Amino acid sequence: MLAQFKRLGADSLLYAFMNVGTKLIAFIMLPIYTNFLPPAKYGVLDIVDKWTAMLTFLIIFGTDSALSFYYFETKDSEKRIQHVRNVMYFRLFVVGVLALAVLLGGPAISQLIFDDPGYVNLLYISIATLLVDSITIVVLMVMRFDFKTKKVVFYTVSKMLLMAVFSYFFLKYFMQSAEGILWGRFAGFGLIFLLLLSTSAKYLKPKVDFALMKDMLKYAAPLVPASLAFWVIANSSVFFLRAFQSMEEVGIYGAATRLAMIITLLTSGVQMAWRPYSMSLKDKETSPLLFSKIYMLLLLVGMIGIMSIATVMPYIIPILGKGYFESYKYVAFLSAAVFLNFYYLIISSGLFFTKKTSYISVAFGIVAVVNTILNITLIPIFSIWGAVASYVISYMLAVVFVFRKSQKEYYVPVSFSKMVFLFMSMIAAVLGIIYVQENGLGWSYQLLAWLVVLLAIGVSRVDKDLKRKAAEAPVQ
Repeated sequence: MLAQFKRLGADSLLYAFMNVGTKLIAFIMLPIYTNFLPPAKYGVLDIVDKWTAMLTFLIIFGTDSALSFYYFETKDSEKRIQHVRNVMYFRLFVVGVLALAVLLGGPAISQLIFDDPGYVNLLYISIATLLVDSITIVVLMVMRFDFKTKKVVFYTVSKMLLMAVFSYFFLKYFMQSAEGILWGRFAGFGLIFLLLLSTSAKYLKPKVDFALMKDMLKYAAPLVPASLAFWVIANSSVFFLRAFQSMEEVGIYGAATRLAMIITLLTSGVQMAWRPYSMSLKDKETSPLLFSKIYMLLLLVGMIGIMSIATVMPYIIPILGKGYFESYKYVAFLSAAVFLNFYYLIISSGLFFTKKTSYISVAFGIVAVVNTILNITLIPIFSIWGAVASYVISYMLAVVFVFRKSQKEYYVPVSFSKMVFLFMSMIAAVLGIIYVQENGLGWSYQLLAWLVVLLAIGVSRVDKDLKRKAAEAPVQ
């Protein structure tokens, strides 16, 4: 078991380094963008990013999880390559269909999502960027499956760095608008595509096995509604904010959302390593106990991370420039939602092991409907706070639904009630920290919130969960 911990830890460390690098670059670029762009203009960028995120889900179509399963299922190297080709050409086909739709109906789409047909160029650039990046993403995914972690880290960090450099160049010298940033992204992604072209060649060979494609899509298709539901939960709030409030609120909320991604410094390395790691261990007798400890440990790490973000955010937010200060009070709660988005992937392993992924679509489909209702109800009354509440509540519900079903398919001996108690203690503490900051109270009150969470951890006797041995009775 110790050796398996070391393996996950080593890969997670490298991926964590990669994500520290990419998130650090993103963190540096955010204040550059916000100092060039006032909230209303930054809101335009945030909307086009949400549009791109939706298209990305359609392009992926659940094939990342399907490829992960079939790549490890077969030992035949040629068959593995064919699985990759199938995924590559499927994604390129979807990109082609979307590109045609944008070319034919660009102004109408721009009117729909921006309430202005004049932003059509942003749609064209985003589609072109998705085309080159779709190939790169598949190649990097295969490298990750082959445990070529160093190459994945190098190319991913390089892509982010080039994107940042080109975006700044276009923004400063050509276009002080969202369009300048998007051209920079296209240039950066395109250069990495060219660097990986020789590696991509064997996957771009025009050969598709429709029988294997059918099997892969059969595995992937149940995940598609879930992907669309993810987009609704994570991104639809900005469109409701634009409709019910203004583009300025979209910009403030968008800046807070970007800052909230700082929590992924703690989670994204594990997220990238988790799928191949867990798949390779799913049949071992001791794995459920191992997974239970990982579940609890990751929850504690996430709680401490969210609390830390809430504590320091008022001192970080001024770097965004004028007009963005109020963003600070939303960041910690948004980070909690981002963490739950990661955490569901960990605690839903049983559904992936048993090919019961269709339940994920059902659960997130229900939650997406709830999220939409919450947005329509809360945003007109509470503005940005309504969007934040909708986001957090939705992911809390999703985690509850998915975890309970996963436990029925592949039982992991961990106490769900204890996990809920710890997470809600953290949410209450974060609310207390923000109240203290908003009312100018002293540091001692924030320290009290930290002590409450530490007390909750102590009372829950998490230490016993982490020390439990296989011979002990399972937790119900």
